Amino acid sequence: MTDLVLRADCGRCAGLCCVAPAFAKSSDFAIDKPAGRACPNLRDDFRCGIHDRLPQRGFPGCVVFDCFGAGQQVTQVTFGGRDWRATPAIAAGMFAVLPVMRQLHELLWYVTQALELPAARRLHPRLEAARDETVDLTAGTPDELLALDLDAHRRRVNPLLQKASELARAEAGGRRADHRGANLIGRRMRGAKLRGASLRGALLIGADLRDADLRLADFTGADLRGADLRGADLRGALFLTESQLKAAVTDGL
Repeated sequence: MTDLVLRADCGRCAGLCCVAPAFAKSSDFAIDKPAGRACPNLRDDFRCGIHDRLPQRGFPGCVVFDCFGAGQQVTQVTFGGRDWRATPAIAAGMFAVLPVMRQLHELLWYVTQALELPAARRLHPRLEAARDETVDLTAGTPDELLALDLDAHRRRVNPLLQKASELARAEAGGRRADHRGANLIGRRMRGAKLRGASLRGALLIGADLRDADLRLADFTGADLRGADLRGADLRGALFLTESQLKAAVTDGL
């Protein structure tokens, strides 16, 4: 297995997240930007000109985005250190490959987290095999990456992640709330007993989770934008990403 960095290293990227995706003027972005057009805040050195004041300038969506290291992988490995400005002919390919690579890196992040769960030890051999297979996929050529059946690959890996979550959450004991895919937007849940709960894919936008017991809760894919987590007990929380925490209201922020 090749070691991959599963967090963004913007200094080794060609500003791909500032060019490839489209975004619409909203509470997350101050302007409309079509796919493939560079954000006007992107500098010639591929760094953001307003990085230290993105929320104040109307771009909180940029703060919570996480490529899981896909940007530098596409720039440095898939395209051998070339960039879309110096070599315009590769621009479309780079932009098309980025979301594929991001999904692979995100999946790798989840598998890596599962491998750190002692309760899921009996799944480790299968998780390691899934990790190695996914790493191999990240080394593909642009054409190979674009031809991948990502849905099929996810269908093979996701049951392992779900089982790892079940084994880890079982340590919470007692009855565990199942809020998978639930619409909990704006829900008042202050002080809620959610230890070992499944919050996979739950919509928790603006939910009040202050002082809630969220130990060993599974946050896979949960939307935490504006959720108030101040005082919540998140010890041992499963599959909780840095971008999810950035999107929420937390202690000290």
